[in-house]
Amino acid sequence: MKIERKWAMSNKWTFMIKPIKELLEEEMGTGLFIKGLWLDPFAGKYSPAQITNDLNSKMPTRYHLDALVFLKQQKDNSVDGILFDPPYSPRQIQECYQNIGTPLTGRETKASFWSDIKNEIARIVKVGGKAICFGWNSVGIGKKRSFELKRILLVSHGGVKNDTICTVEIKIKI
Repeated sequence: MKIERKWAMSNKWTFMIKPIKELLEEEMGTGLFIKGLWLDPFAGKYSPAQITNDLNSKMPTRYHLDALVFLKQQKDNSVDGILFDPPYSPRQIQECYQNIGTPLTGRETKASFWSDIKNEIARIVKVGGKAICFGWNSVGIGKKRSFELKRILLVSHGGVKNDTICTVEIKIKI
């Protein structure tokens, strides 16, 4: 497993942070040369995935659905990779929902909701496909869902800012 630590200014848009952008280029390819079909259920802005979703209808994504509903609509073993960059904390979840005028139901802050999303991700990623996850922990999709951790990038933002932890996992079996 490869472990790296880099420093960068923080940015609300994860994919615009220089070391993260470089990681995505290395793992996915770039522009017209992206390796395979990639999906992003929490795309926001600047996602390099071809299939993008964000609950906020103001985001430049193809779909505007609840992430779990969006993932359940995808076919089994249908994508080569997934970008998983959800809100990192209950506070961020609340801010996301308030910004679009959608009430929180409480399910979004429960572990079972996030477990269901990861189960759907495991269902749709092909064997040999990648899950690139972002957050404040290195859990990723996980071994129990047949993903093997290959790379960790720790992006330190300095001061009182939380680090961004990026994991790259490979699906090793169905």
